[in-house]
Amino acid sequence: MDKELKIVLTAIGLAIVVAYASGSGFWVNSGNDWYQALKKPSFQPPDWVFGTMWTYNFAILGIVIIYIVQRLIQVQVVTFLVFFVLSVASALFWSYVFYSRHDLITSTLFLGLAAVLTIPLVILAFRASKVLGYLMLPYQTWLIVATTLSIGYAINN
Repeated sequence: MDKELKIVLTAIGLAIVVAYASGSGFWVNSGNDWYQALKKPSFQPPDWVFGTMWTYNFAILGIVIIYIVQRLIQVQVVTFLVFFVLSVASALFWSYVFYSRHDLITSTLFLGLAAVLTIPLVILAFRASKVLGYLMLPYQTWLIVATTLSIGYAINN
C-alpha cells in the first residue's frame, strides 16, 4: 500500500473515531426525568466508570486505527474500516433509539449488533499485533457490558 493511501485511510479512520466520540453524546441525556425514572439494573456501575471507559475506548480506537493502517494489507484495512463504520453506526443508533425514542428493546438490538460487529475489529487488531488485540479487548468487553445493561433496562422497565 502506498504512502498516500495510508494517509487517506488513517484520516478516514480517525475521522470515524472523532464522529463516534462527538456523536455518542449527542442524544445521551442521563439527567432527564425519563432516564432518572427508569429502574436501573442492579449491576450498573457508577457513573464515573462510563466516562473512564469511553475515554479509554476512543483513545485506543484512534491508536489501533493508526497501527492497523501501517501493519495490515489494504483489504484488511478496508475490512476493518467497514466493520468499524457499521459498529459505530449501530452504537449511535442505540443512543438515538434509547434516549430519544425510549425504545428499550430496539435500542438493545442495535447495541448487541455493535458488539457483534466489533468481533472482526478485534480479530484484525490481533493480526496486526497481539498488543493491539489486547488493547481492543476492553472495548469489546465494554460493548458487551453495555448491551447487558441495556437488556437489564428493557427487562426492568
